[in-house]
Amino acid sequence: MTERTGIFSIIGRPNAGKSTLLNALCGEKISIVSDKPQTTRRAVRGVCEKEGAQLVFIDTPGLFKAKNSLGDYMTRVIETVGFDADAAVFLVEPVARVGVPEQMIIKKIKETRIPCVVVINKTDTVKEKDKLLAVMALYGQALPGAEIIPVSAKTGDGVRELEGALLKLCIESPALYPEGQKSDLSEPERCAEIIREKLLLCLDKEVPHGTAVEIELLKDGDTLCEISAVIYCEKAGHKGIIIGKKGETLKKIGSLSRRDLEELLGKKVFLQLWVKVKENWRDDPARVRAMGYIEDN
Repeated sequence: MTERTGIFSIIGRPNAGKSTLLNALCGEKISIVSDKPQTTRRAVRGVCEKEGAQLVFIDTPGLFKAKNSLGDYMTRVIETVGFDADAAVFLVEPVARVGVPEQMIIKKIKETRIPCVVVINKTDTVKEKDKLLAVMALYGQALPGAEIIPVSAKTGDGVRELEGALLKLCIESPALYPEGQKSDLSEPERCAEIIREKLLLCLDKEVPHGTAVEIELLKDGDTLCEISAVIYCEKAGHKGIIIGKKGETLKKIGSLSRRDLEELLGKKVFLQLWVKVKENWRDDPARVRAMGYIEDN
């Protein structure tokens, strides 16, 4: 029975490894991952049970300068959710300098006085221990009193130590989510995110950032799940790129998506993908909301 809970926001610059860390902490894929910035668009919550405590992790978009209405939404998510938790998991890279995004986050942490654990991620890329110690010392000066934990979200090194630090910050409280629930995303939302992840994997430059996915049909049977999804893009030229020559790119996106969807749903999946154009939807607040990007309180 859950006797304690903790809500922890994972914050940091784009590509710091926030989604990978969330998945490592939860022990399964909750948030999509890619090597492209701005992969995470909304606050995605992952839930896990540890030592009689329910830990809720909030994966937030990376801090960046907004250029459109979707960017404005993502920035507001960071402001409203990232610093309104029981504690912040501040993810930084193993570089001995504090960049502008990190400076902004440190300033906000001090202003809000939110408890903070600094996680130096990607330790698997550091060969010299002295370099890692220098980074730890740098953030120890920037945020006196904060616990600093080196971690590799990719390999799992240090994740158990991080869990221990976060368990200390949990408070006495009944569970916030039902037993067994792993995410606050609905099944269709998780399916849409998996497809969007494959768009980021298979497409280059600005094309994948201008896409959104909507699940039009999810018919769940005993052994087969039928899914029909629409991929929206911003320009007619982008539609051709997504489909590809003789439909090869769309087939690849569908094949990769189907594999992960079958793992998520635990059964065979019949997947149909359609591509439609919605001109410059990221610049229109109404269209951004229509795509499901609604303020998170």
